[in-house]
Amino acid sequence: MEYVETEGDTIDEAIENALRILGAERDKVTVDILAEGTRGILGFGAQKARIRASLRKSLVEEEERAEKEPSETKGITEEEAAAVGQKAKGVLAEILSLMGVSATIEVKSGETGGEIILDVHGENGGLLIGRKGQTLEALQYLMTRIISEREGPQLVVDTENYRERRRKSLEDMALRLGEKAKRQRKTVTVDALSAADRRIVHVVLQDDPWLTTKSLGTGAYRRLLIIPEGDRKKREQEKNAVPGRKESKEQR
Repeated sequence: MEYVETEGDTIDEAIENALRILGAERDKVTVDILAEGTRGILGFGAQKARIRASLRKSLVEEEERAEKEPSETKGITEEEAAAVGQKAKGVLAEILSLMGVSATIEVKSGETGGEIILDVHGENGGLLIGRKGQTLEALQYLMTRIISEREGPQLVVDTENYRERRRKSLEDMALRLGEKAKRQRKTVTVDALSAADRRIVHVVLQDDPWLTTKSLGTGAYRRLLIIPEGDRKKREQEKNAVPGRKESKEQR
């Protein structure tokens, strides 16, 4: 699903509807006009304007690549990482204080080695997590913008082990919906996931030869498609097979 078709009373309205679905700005989208629409006479015979809109290919590829490939940490020492962690801890403590949240912050290293986890301990865990982790995501984004260590470790804000619980929940959902997509032979759409959540789904399903995952739209929260498409790995192997070897087998 690389495009959407939408209608409206005018071309502009149809375009606005498409942009809303794709979650994109106008300059990121290619628009084809399918029908200009007519007003009719006294309301009779009126027809809607209809357009087809798709994300520009370069934008789709760039976002897909960033989403599926892990970020790299370039040449940072343990001492430098520790310094970034302490700086981030101080900034987050000040933000929480301005929010009226009383808490302590523990700085830990992530499993990948390229992460610094700021684990918040306090009585306001639910408040900090927010709906589907949106408050945590906002805090994490704010921290990343303030610290601005472009080649440093990734900062992760967590509380009450929410990240791990969320990861397990998303993995279960991904496997369940993947089976549904294969069973029904229909694409399954998962709405409004953050980049971190989408990455979890991509990783869980990336080795399933019968499924492909793809994101749709732009921005922080995008849709994710789970697409059944036959034995993908078998097709790739056949595509990459040596032609001469295949011919000799047929001759036998």
